[in-house]
Amino acid sequence: MRAVQAVEFGGPEVLTVREVPEPVAGPGEVVVDVAAADVMFLDTRLRSGWGGEFFTLTTPYVPGGAVAGVVSAVGAGVDSSLLGTRVTTTTAASRIGGGQPIGGYAEKALAKAESLTAVPDGLSLPQAVALAHDGKMALAVFDRAAIRPGEWVLITAAGGGLGTLLIQLAHAAGAHVIAAARGRAKLELAERLGADAVVDYSEAGWAAEARAATGGAGANVVLDGAGGALGAAALEAAADNARFLGYGAAAGEFAVIDAEVTAARGITVYALFDITDASTDWSGLAERSLAEAVAGRLEVVIGQTFPLDDAESAHAAIESRTAVGRTLLTVGSTV
Repeated sequence: MRAVQAVEFGGPEVLTVREVPEPVAGPGEVVVDVAAADVMFLDTRLRSGWGGEFFTLTTPYVPGGAVAGVVSAVGAGVDSSLLGTRVTTTTAASRIGGGQPIGGYAEKALAKAESLTAVPDGLSLPQAVALAHDGKMALAVFDRAAIRPGEWVLITAAGGGLGTLLIQLAHAAGAHVIAAARGRAKLELAERLGADAVVDYSEAGWAAEARAATGGAGANVVLDGAGGALGAAALEAAADNARFLGYGAAAGEFAVIDAEVTAARGITVYALFDITDASTDWSGLAERSLAEAVAGRLEVVIGQTFPLDDAESAHAAIESRTAVGRTLLTVGSTV
């Protein structure tokens, strides 16, 4: 079968399509004929050689931690009625809190039967895989934030796949949403999805502009998907006694928050592993996100798709910060 391999660590050009052996389902596993594969910011970071202390990757490897497609083979102990089922799933090697997000950029991918989520009628396979990571994380963040009607909510990295979902969830909860992102296209998208105010965080003074949008009182909730210096700056737009949830690192690293400052201002800070823990029902969140999309309560924003042969361009788009919403690779039938 054909698969994309990172033949060495480096720029997007190291991604090469090669013929590799087809995966074989072991006990508790299935093979999925891939229709679409999710492309994450993390994929680009790992390909560049980052993260060796967290992920033990050796080249060549096939990137990609989530796919959607049709189950074509099952291993021992797996119900054969799954054959032919449309599913979205993390790959067998990938899991939250460990594992390696690999194996997805291919015509066939291996998955654990327990990780499969059936794709409901009315939702395409690309839409389903666009929610594979972002859908369940958006709901986990939203649930932890406990947003109340009338609150001001600042969302950073608002133009990405996760941010676009959080805008919609916060808006539907009756909050006033301030979306922070880079560039006019992302800000216009945020406005269309329900943001009451938008700020471009590539411009100086953006945090003060975000605070001004609240009438000077500050945001009651900060949902930080950007991280790094942007996330730290977002704290300046927070009201006293606010809730700050830092779950993303689109800027390259998670935000470093001054504990003394937040304590003095009564701000409650939730880091990624405060938002999710061992008790998190990821399967339930995945099913809920698909149900919300089918019901029309969540719009799945797929900003750009690339064929398997052009994974290099997919990574380049993400790294250039021009990607809007979710980025996917299309492989087989996308019904």
